[in-house]
Amino acid sequence: MESHFPLSLADVQARFGAAVYAASFVVAGEVACWLMREGDRKQLAIVAPASAPGLAAFAGVDEPFADGLRLRRCPTDHANAAALRRMLPWLQPVCLGLETSAGCGDRLGLATPGHVQALQETLRAAPGTVIRPIFAQQSIREMERTGRTPIDVLDDATWGAFQAGWRGPVGADADHLKTVEHIDLCAAAGFTFFTIDPGAHVDAEADTASAAAIERKVADLPWADLDSSPADLRARYGGRHCDLDDRRVALAQEAVARAAAKYGRAVAHVARLYRHLAARGIPFELEVSVDETETPTSLVEHIYIASELRRLGVRWVSLAPRYVGRFEKGIDYIGDLDALSGALAGHAAIARALGPYKLSLHSGSDKFSVYPLLASAARGAVHLKTAGVSYLEALRVIAATEPPLFREVAALARRRYPQDRASYHVSANLERVPEIARLADSDLPALLDDRDARQVLHVTFGSVLAAYREPLLAALRAHEAEHHAALARCFKRHLAPFVSPAPSA
Repeated sequence: MESHFPLSLADVQARFGAAVYAASFVVAGEVACWLMREGDRKQLAIVAPASAPGLAAFAGVDEPFADGLRLRRCPTDHANAAALRRMLPWLQPVCLGLETSAGCGDRLGLATPGHVQALQETLRAAPGTVIRPIFAQQSIREMERTGRTPIDVLDDATWGAFQAGWRGPVGADADHLKTVEHIDLCAAAGFTFFTIDPGAHVDAEADTASAAAIERKVADLPWADLDSSPADLRARYGGRHCDLDDRRVALAQEAVARAAAKYGRAVAHVARLYRHLAARGIPFELEVSVDETETPTSLVEHIYIASELRRLGVRWVSLAPRYVGRFEKGIDYIGDLDALSGALAGHAAIARALGPYKLSLHSGSDKFSVYPLLASAARGAVHLKTAGVSYLEALRVIAATEPPLFREVAALARRRYPQDRASYHVSANLERVPEIARLADSDLPALLDDRDARQVLHVTFGSVLAAYREPLLAALRAHEAEHHAALARCFKRHLAPFVSPAPSA
């Protein structure tokens, strides 16, 4: 199709020079489009015959071009992002299925080209492999703290993927949803992947409660919502077992009762939100996440969750248990890797037997010791979810290029950490964070390699963006190449352990 259009990338570069993002150039029917810089901002350029039907979808300012063609300069706003997704279908989020996938959180809206670069280079280095990306991924909690909306998140990812020349399928993850109102906001924006977080409905006391207390908790479950009863529960599971690849898991009556006491309300909540989402009549995928809870998910508990959801008609593509050990923000795994390896093997076997569905790893940033274990156990049926690491890499670039600004950011983060850490699993101690006043400018980037400093900077992003959003964005736009290169280096380390052969038809 491009060979018949009277305009090539070389023509565009000859006219506009280095302002053109070459990877973005694409021809769709009678329309050629690309992204280009205009001062400190970007604009979408559309070239087409004046009569081309595709041209009318984009709002902008026209000027003559050549050979009967018109050039329309368009702002990178929501209306034009939506029009671009309609014209270039690979930018429209879709369901990704059971293929290996990775979510790339972006708190600033500028990271997607770096994510694309990392994924492209990772896949080129391993021909015949596949990792499906979710560039638009953010939780409602993060949106509130960053002052963004679901539309902002999706549009920023669209422009970033377009700029970097991504041509494959993409998803869009409305992360850690807890209410129907938030589901509706994200569905209306065009998200396709919905992560339900029923953590507030998980009863961690069930792990240690007495037998009498468990009996009371089970009796008090919302049985009407579960379409069941205590007697049905005992009949379904009591004394039975679940055969997996390499083990048999006994479903002892007491263990199942504890599982129901712990997760029964969470199952009912997921089923309610799933039915609300299904009633919208849109294509979607569901992820179930119980990772942000106090105690690990046992194999019996995983079997209970999956079996009950399936009985209630819920369909899901991935599930994030609460794994053993500590998955803190911004640092590697803390715990016994042998114990984790065994647990991952069991959880993955359950996902194959009762699904199949993918195992999801949340708080997945920087868990380099875990990636090979998870990839091996799950045999490619993995979803990796990262969030704050892109923000930390942005701060690394700020530290290297704008030291005074970084010093202000770090000082605010130190002040805000005692309050902002409340909703995160972190163990950083301010007393162990190096005093920034004692560091030379050349030493500032290395602060991003300090475990305590990383966590302090990680969880205070909301406070930092409230005070320094525009200076940070301006600095990153001024150092765009460095920013995207840093992200690519970082994410290649995250993605490489998960390359897996593309499944056959």
